[in-house]
Amino acid sequence: MIEFLLGNLVIVAILMSALWVVSIVVRDASIVDIFWGVAFVAIVWAQYARAWTLQGPACLPEQCDAGAYPPATALIVPILVTIWGLRLAVYLAWRNLGKGEDQRYVRMRERIGPRFPLISLVVVFLLQALLAWVVALPAQVATAMIPVEAPVALAGFGLWTLGLVFETVGDLQLASFKRDPANRGQVMDRGLWRYTRHPNYFGDFCVWWGIFLIAASIGAWWTVIGPVVMSILLIRVSGAGLLERTIGERRPGYAEYARRTSGFFPRPPRP
Repeated sequence: MIEFLLGNLVIVAILMSALWVVSIVVRDASIVDIFWGVAFVAIVWAQYARAWTLQGPACLPEQCDAGAYPPATALIVPILVTIWGLRLAVYLAWRNLGKGEDQRYVRMRERIGPRFPLISLVVVFLLQALLAWVVALPAQVATAMIPVEAPVALAGFGLWTLGLVFETVGDLQLASFKRDPANRGQVMDRGLWRYTRHPNYFGDFCVWWGIFLIAASIGAWWTVIGPVVMSILLIRVSGAGLLERTIGERRPGYAEYARRTSGFFPRPPRP
């Protein structure tokens, strides 16, 4: 299994390095955000191809013989990851393309100066490749092995479904809110945004804990490092934590909204 995992890390690092070259040409490092979800898709299908097509199955000994054809269950996790990753990529492309480089990278470019292109290869592109690989550990293991039929696997699929619905509905509600000129500069506090200030990040949280549960159904509990890292990113680092540090300056009513609305996990708003 370690050979598969390390091979996937090399593959996603190569893909992100190629994307880095494109970012230099277009002078926009923020294209990495659009391809964040695509990185997961590439990792999981590389795992599927290498585990089932190129080198034979890596399933549990009691479940299949060497050289067996991949069962339908081996496709479940790659399909789930693909749905999540492509939805995220399409949404971010629709939202961000044509609007210039994200201010996070603009400030980094100004701070670092002429060395930014080379430094961005490591601290932006290759770092995201590594993080995607770590977060995707449950998906990689579940793809290379046959998940058993168990309540925990069904619970994982249910949690994944909840997460995908939550983030999709949340993104659509926010996009609709922003299209109305009357809402310019206002705080979105309707729909799912009444119950959590970050329904999109909460949805990602559920998706990756759900995929972990599917991996856990074959005994791969050690892959819990994946959703733990994703949770830290979403809550403390590049997700809700980063947004919360700046949005109050741009939204005058945000402090009151934050007082009555949960910061991450949904709950009824305070009066």
